[in-house]
Amino acid sequence: MDIESIAQAHRIVGRRGDLRAVGACLLAGRNVLLEGPVGVGKTALARAVSEGAGRGFVRVDGDSRYTESKLVGHFDPPGVLEKGYLPELFVAGPLTAAMQKGAVLFINELNRMPEGVQNVLLPALDEGLIVIPRFGEVRAAEGFGVVATQNPAEFVATGHLSEALLDRFELVALDYQGEGEERQIVSQQVRGAPSPDIIEQAVSIARQTRSDPRIRRGASVRAAVAIADLAAQLDGDVALAAKLALPTRIEMAATHEEVSVDRLIAEYQKKKS
Repeated sequence: MDIESIAQAHRIVGRRGDLRAVGACLLAGRNVLLEGPVGVGKTALARAVSEGAGRGFVRVDGDSRYTESKLVGHFDPPGVLEKGYLPELFVAGPLTAAMQKGAVLFINELNRMPEGVQNVLLPALDEGLIVIPRFGEVRAAEGFGVVATQNPAEFVATGHLSEALLDRFELVALDYQGEGEERQIVSQQVRGAPSPDIIEQAVSIARQTRSDPRIRRGASVRAAVAIADLAAQLDGDVALAAKLALPTRIEMAATHEEVSVDRLIAEYQKKKS
């Protein structure tokens, strides 16, 4: 697997060691759990390696309302009423589709799914096999694998994966990248044409929220992208752009909820200058 070519084709900044680790897992027939905070590029990394390995990519977004039938599939109700449980009336879910195609099943935020849905994965991970009532066995085609992500347990609406499920995954832990690489990412992802100074300020503000003890959850690189884009439309007013972008992307610690975003931004800009 040519990691450098994959990184260039998918515009991955840095992350060469992580790309190599995920690629090695897939080539070895192992399943991968990517763990890290929001906005560190887990999805981009998974897609890049999957496509670089010449495999399809079937995505699922986990949430607490997700059901087993959504993951595996279901029979078309009107068709069943008319003709009965015929194989051609079965609508494959993402797990079944990925197994049949020999593709990578990408499960975003696996630890937000109900435990019953998580457990459906076990026979697919162990034996490459699932048994669907009234449809029969589905065996995984060559190339099938699972890459899942989870945010750290302290994030809202997340839970813990069972020991049985964790035992079927290899772990690749991701964290925020260095400041220089984050500037490169912002430069790639902005929609407008903010100046290098605006990008530098936007990245600095986002990064400072992550080390501020008054903030429980800091801003990801997406916040820096938003600040840079907004500032470019506000004649370079980074403070106003940050005031618009940060409230939905940070979570204050319970003991500092009275601290305003305006105050934070003013402090961060003073430190930077």
